[in-house]
Amino acid sequence: MDRKLESALDLMRRLPPQQVEKNLSDLIDLVPHLCEELLSSVDQPLKIAKDPTSGKEFLLCDYNRDGDSYRSPWSNTYTPALADGTLPSDKLRELEIVANQAFEVYKEMYFDGGISSVYLWELESQSFAGAILIKKTGTNFQHNMGCWDSIHVIEIQEKPKLQSAKYKLTSTVMLWLQTSKEDSGTVILGGSLTRQMESDAPVPDYTYHIVNMGRIIEEMENKIRNTLNEVYFGKTMDIVNALRNVNKIAIEKDKEALRDDLTSAIKKREAL
Repeated sequence: MDRKLESALDLMRRLPPQQVEKNLSDLIDLVPHLCEELLSSVDQPLKIAKDPTSGKEFLLCDYNRDGDSYRSPWSNTYTPALADGTLPSDKLRELEIVANQAFEVYKEMYFDGGISSVYLWELESQSFAGAILIKKTGTNFQHNMGCWDSIHVIEIQEKPKLQSAKYKLTSTVMLWLQTSKEDSGTVILGGSLTRQMESDAPVPDYTYHIVNMGRIIEEMENKIRNTLNEVYFGKTMDIVNALRNVNKIAIEKDKEALRDDLTSAIKKREAL
């Protein structure tokens, strides 16, 4: 990988995820010759569109885009309308419908709402791939707001003779939180993580791919969630506790000074 591209990607990983679009645009202005590589390598927060046919919201990404139009997983049509847009085969579309229904239940169980979208497409013989997207925003709190974006791209290599398949998963999670209060001011916490894993699993029938995909994605999200909790929230708590300890020491010193003053005053009174 080009050293400039590697440095640019490392920089993007360290910048706030809620400002990815602006930072990416500024970075492309600085290194325009890396524009194509940056756009294809940097994950951006998921955007939302509404399917005019079904009336349901769906998520936008490169995996459901054809030109300037995006395919809805609910109606299998493009918005804006596109006459010759790429569509999955009938067999894969049936699996895509079931996958969208399954991950709607998944995001309700784990995220208590939000938006999910699943897109599948063919690869070479005996293989296909999918993108499972989940977005949950929290803006209904008095002083807090935040967003979770997870992008799971999975490649499935089928092995019909063995009735099994090999799953290669790449997952990226972008998380940011913001709280604003008079006593503590504004605090913003955010970051992103990308992880990969592979797994072999039995496939007794075609629809069993949904079970295997759900299992591997659930396992991956739990790992990422635990890592985020340790790295971001755990480190923040360490800092807060350290600040509290400093305050505690100051309070103890004040108490000790007051105790010495009282002791001195009592001794002087007894001497009279």
